[in-house]
Amino acid sequence: MRLLLAEDDKTLAESLGKGLAKSGFSVDVAVNGEDALIMGRDPAYEVVVLDLGLPVIPGLEVLRKWRREGIKTPVLILTARNAWHERVDGFKAGADDYLGKPFHIEELNARLTALIRRAHDATGGPSLGAGGLALDEDRQTVTLPDGAVEQLTGVEFKILRMFMLNPGVIISKDRLIENVYEFDSEKESNVIEVYIRRLRKKVGEDLIQTRRGQGYVFSDRG
Repeated sequence: MRLLLAEDDKTLAESLGKGLAKSGFSVDVAVNGEDALIMGRDPAYEVVVLDLGLPVIPGLEVLRKWRREGIKTPVLILTARNAWHERVDGFKAGADDYLGKPFHIEELNARLTALIRRAHDATGGPSLGAGGLALDEDRQTVTLPDGAVEQLTGVEFKILRMFMLNPGVIISKDRLIENVYEFDSEKESNVIEVYIRRLRKKVGEDLIQTRRGQGYVFSDRG
């Protein structure tokens, strides 16, 4: 899943970026409100973590502009620990959740996962279910219909999660690339084909179908 982190504290942004990457997110960082406003218009982002104290354009104004433009990407705002008024203002501006500083990365991950599932009308515990599979987002494993458990690499996990959140939807190779790689990473489309082949060996050839000239579709047989 591709995530936009709008945070001007470089030390905090680096720390959060590493923690979120371990949970399967491809993280892009915006260090000021102007960059965040522009980057947040990209529909490839599944969720945004937005600090309200951004320079150039305050985070709250960035959020208001997004919502006025019809951008519905889930947004979690970061606020000062006791700034209850910031939380209220954030919700009024269109925020979906908030988290007060300081916080634990585990709570941030849990809240982000809940926001993404809500956006995709998917609910449940740490396991995401689709196509007869159960994807454990904490352990990055997938349980097959026969009960066998397969360990996934980071890229395999990102791709399979994208499929399972969008069963029956054709997902282009470009969209998969955008959700696997970070903004400034070198992107090679043939690498996606390699990981698709690996996933098919682990979860079954029939679950991930190729649509020539369009991309791939995850068949929800469950």
